Amino acid sequence: MSLDAIPIHVINPPPTEPGLTGNAPPLLRELSELVKRLLASGETSAIDLSALPLTPADLDWLQDKLGAGEISVTLQANGESTLNETACPGIWWVTHHNEQGAVTSQFIEVAFVPELVKAHPEDVQTGQEYLELLISDL
Repeated sequence: MSLDAIPIHVINPPPTEPGLTGNAPPLLRELSELVKRLLASGETSAIDLSALPLTPADLDWLQDKLGAGEISVTLQANGESTLNETACPGIWWVTHHNEQGAVTSQFIEVAFVPELVKAHPEDVQTGQEYLELLISDL
């Protein structure tokens, strides 16, 4: 049999969006493992998206795949920070902006409640003292 008799079929890869690197899909597998760890031990985790070789198209793809959840928190402290629950409870998309509004960092946090939202004991103490002051003025 000659080589000319062997049929050759060219299979084109599926089209991809311009700007996608292929670096975002493995993050979904990593997130799945981090959620399993959260459920098994309560251990929280964070992925620094700014430290990874992701393009804006990769970030858009990942954000689209994770979807939007029910909870969104906005903090104002030296710029705006947003903490958005994804459609996967326990996975939070956290974005920090500077005072001029530029994104300074982005994280995906795997936690029941993001650390940034939890009240520090000193702040709770200050709040309790304030309540005592309000009560004393009644």
